[in-house]
Amino acid sequence: MAGASGQGTDVVVPATRAAAKAERRIEILAAAARLMAARGFHSVRLDDIGQEVGISGPAMYRYFDSKEGVLAELLVGISERLLAGGQQVRDADLAADEVVAGLIARHVDFVLTEPDLILIQFQDLRSLPEGPRHQVRTLQREYAEIWGDALQAQQAGLDRTEARARVHAVFGLLNSSPRLPVMAAEDLRPILTRMALAALAA
Repeated sequence: MAGASGQGTDVVVPATRAAAKAERRIEILAAAARLMAARGFHSVRLDDIGQEVGISGPAMYRYFDSKEGVLAELLVGISERLLAGGQQVRDADLAADEVVAGLIARHVDFVLTEPDLILIQFQDLRSLPEGPRHQVRTLQREYAEIWGDALQAQQAGLDRTEARARVHAVFGLLNSSPRLPVMAAEDLRPILTRMALAALAA
């Protein structure tokens, strides 16, 4: 019996600790996003982020080596999630109009739920080390290509250059939402959706 109990402890305790550490990292990233969006990357110290979640400065290094590492995880992470969402819409069995509508819906969800990350990307992408910055740019390019392909499939005769121009213009439109007058998400969502559809069809 003791051996079985010991074996169970060996398995459960590390798993529990790993889960707790993962949850703590999520809290740290959320706090970092709030602080960096409000004050800018260069005005936030790793200690400031730790204080926000009740972790001492030295203990923060159990989770991240530097605040550049925090920034990288924030911006690479959201770029990966956007690309994964775009790929899911692209790979679904949908008509061309539905693909475009699905891409817009997912991006609108992003801008309504992650305004801090939009602001950080706009003001602090240049603060990323070269490696993560290149990774973000690559992910963004792949995401934009999904949109461009969808738009060309929807609009016969639309050339690739114009499709890319329309897509990036719509990204600019949607990603400006954190600077818009404050509105409830349920009111802003249909406005952004209509504007994006109209811009892509212009």
